[in-house]
Amino acid sequence: MTAQLAVFFALAALAVIGAVSLILQKHPIHSALSLIVVMIALAGLYLLLGAEFVAAVQIIVYGGAIMVLFVFVIMLLNAGIEEHTSISKMAGAPGLLLVAALAGFVAATIARSTESIQASSQTGELASTLGISNMLFKDFVYPFELTSILILVAVLGATVLAQREKS
Repeated sequence: MTAQLAVFFALAALAVIGAVSLILQKHPIHSALSLIVVMIALAGLYLLLGAEFVAAVQIIVYGGAIMVLFVFVIMLLNAGIEEHTSISKMAGAPGLLLVAALAGFVAATIARSTESIQASSQTGELASTLGISNMLFKDFVYPFELTSILILVAVLGATVLAQREKS
């Protein structure tokens, strides 16, 4: 149990460090690489939870396909180093207040959802690949397809923006 706890904290720290690095990077490619680190750390956390299918999907779909798409769009746009501006005092205080409210909301949601997570794990409905695929391709097929259309529109938009700069 202590080895699992140590691995959990190591993966959680890696995910947090990768997320902070993602935000602080000035070059978009470095941000994309930091996002890959976060995705791999999350896959490790899914493995610790016993969700091997979700961990494999995390690596294959997000760590692989989606990140290749992000890197392709970044290269297509020829994005350079981002310029940082100093934060205004008007935006600083409300931003901190919003972050505190969001953290409280997330903590309350996690505290409330503990019982429902335990109940769904006891039924075993989502423990199998068959249960996950039935839920994905029957119950949530429209959000799944809308996500693919959204990604397609984003790539087309990046292509239009890249062509506009060349001419």
